[in-house]
Amino acid sequence: MRLRHIEVFHAIMQVGTISGAAQVLHISQPAVTKVLQHAELQLGMPLFERVRGKLYPKPEAHRLFVETEKLNRDLQGIRRLAASLKGRAVETVRLVSTPTIAISVLPQAMSAWRRDFPMARCELATHHTSEIVNALRLGEADLALSLHDPRHPGIVAEPIAHGNLTVMAPSGTWTDAELALPFGAEGLVGELIGLNDGDPLGEIVVAACEAEGVQPVYHTVVQTYQIARSLVEAGAGMAVLDPFTAASATPGKVQCREWAPAIPVHLYLLSASHSPLSHGARELANCIGATARACLDKGCA
Repeated sequence: MRLRHIEVFHAIMQVGTISGAAQVLHISQPAVTKVLQHAELQLGMPLFERVRGKLYPKPEAHRLFVETEKLNRDLQGIRRLAASLKGRAVETVRLVSTPTIAISVLPQAMSAWRRDFPMARCELATHHTSEIVNALRLGEADLALSLHDPRHPGIVAEPIAHGNLTVMAPSGTWTDAELALPFGAEGLVGELIGLNDGDPLGEIVVAACEAEGVQPVYHTVVQTYQIARSLVEAGAGMAVLDPFTAASATPGKVQCREWAPAIPVHLYLLSASHSPLSHGARELANCIGATARACLDKGCA
């Protein structure tokens, strides 16, 4: 099937009639009929049952429709891109981030980037790192942010900011003298908030505790770093988190101490190895890196 065949076939499947497809495609009904007949001739089989002037898709048509759906979306994307280029619009930047960075770093970074790219279109989405890798490899995203290097041969991981693993507790937990001291695994006592099994950051904490012969007991286990931070802010317990989430906590509600011995946590810019970043995407990455580093310099009380 040619692209024109697929376009007409897809329109007929969506609206159900020759006349409706003609309106959608802005062409005449005879033109739609001619293209459909030519498509069926090339395929060597009819795609629709014709009963009293109505079209009823055959099973083969339904199977073909599923396979052509993605191609039709791609064609629509090409049309949008062509329209943007014609109007001299800045190309769309598609950014995917893990939830913790999307909440702790991205808002201020986007605000800074907008000052230089006020007319740019940016599509933001949040996924876990494994899903991010697939989005980049399939060309569904231009750049991504994660606290973990996926170590994938098709992905370039560029560290753009880094801090150290941080322990967060409700305000008033530690004295000023204690705040000046490093925090070791033996300090994980009382009401503790842990991360789900399999979480990369949680696994780092478990390994660090095992190295010190400590087995902390978590009464609350959460799936996201933001929930852990919110619980600490509410006075529900202590949590070990990445420095970006810790630094974005509400001032005055928490206290923070770096884990000792220090365990570095990096913010990675991820991109597909076969797809270089556009100027707008690279500038957005620069703003994100600068915002993340400034966030760490601010820290938490």
